[in-house]
Amino acid sequence: MPNAKNFVAIGKLSKEEILSLITAAAAAERQPNRQILAGHIVATLFYEPSTRTRLSFETAANRLGAKVIGFSDPKVSSTTKGETLNDTIQMVSNYADVIVMRHYLEGAALYAAEISPTPVINAGDGAHEHPTQTMLDLYSIHKTQGTLDDLDICLVGDLKYGRTVHSLIQAMRHFRPRFHFVAPQELAMPDEYKQQLDRWGIPYQEHHDLSPEVIGQCDILYMTRVQRERFQDLGEYEKVKDLYVLRAAMLQDARENMKILHPLPRVGEIAYDVDATPHAYYFKQAENGLYMREAIICSVLGKSLEE
Repeated sequence: MPNAKNFVAIGKLSKEEILSLITAAAAAERQPNRQILAGHIVATLFYEPSTRTRLSFETAANRLGAKVIGFSDPKVSSTTKGETLNDTIQMVSNYADVIVMRHYLEGAALYAAEISPTPVINAGDGAHEHPTQTMLDLYSIHKTQGTLDDLDICLVGDLKYGRTVHSLIQAMRHFRPRFHFVAPQELAMPDEYKQQLDRWGIPYQEHHDLSPEVIGQCDILYMTRVQRERFQDLGEYEKVKDLYVLRAAMLQDARENMKILHPLPRVGEIAYDVDATPHAYYFKQAENGLYMREAIICSVLGKSLEE
């Protein structure tokens, strides 16, 4: 079995490893342009559409001095000829020093990591996990709150299929959070994640309304879009897609330190008048992804970002 250091599941990271990556991301932010990966090749294999994740990974690799190969549309790869994921990974591992992969199947990244002799970074696998997004979320939370400990976090929207919120729960277990889940019954947080929280002794409350009262209890308000691509029944999607729209007027009771995060893209769940408030942080959050992904690439390759 390959011995590469992979970054596939957020639950595999210890508290110390999470804090170490946050430190490395801060170093990357202070000095994002380096040549410490000169001579290295990063392969980006995106079987699902992506803008921020793919571009931030490719920008991170370029800023570190690496070259980038890969595809952003599987239709231009040998997948259209029937090539299996196994064969694609075996082939690409001959050319690259690290593979960044997004796939529509849950567990695809873990499978790739098990067969690849080069490190694999999970850039999202179906509705399962999105661990690099979680690390940039943690970096954003730490930057805005000065800590990850003892925070009130409100997760809103698609909590059933939202891989970003699933991964965030896994990571925050180390830091004694208190969660509020705001979702319709159709998109409620799956029982498996609530059962994990129960085992860890982490409190949570479930709500159906995104009210100013709920918002006023939070340090972090994490909005998500309802993902049309996860629905087989478009009628069900139409029924829930516009249930939660955050507007500036709803922030009147918000804590001064409260910040709004969103993995983007937004499709209407955050009104444009929120952008001008001091609570909006989602565009800076996306920028933070560049620095965190520099840290993650360097981590799997055994490179230090310490100045």
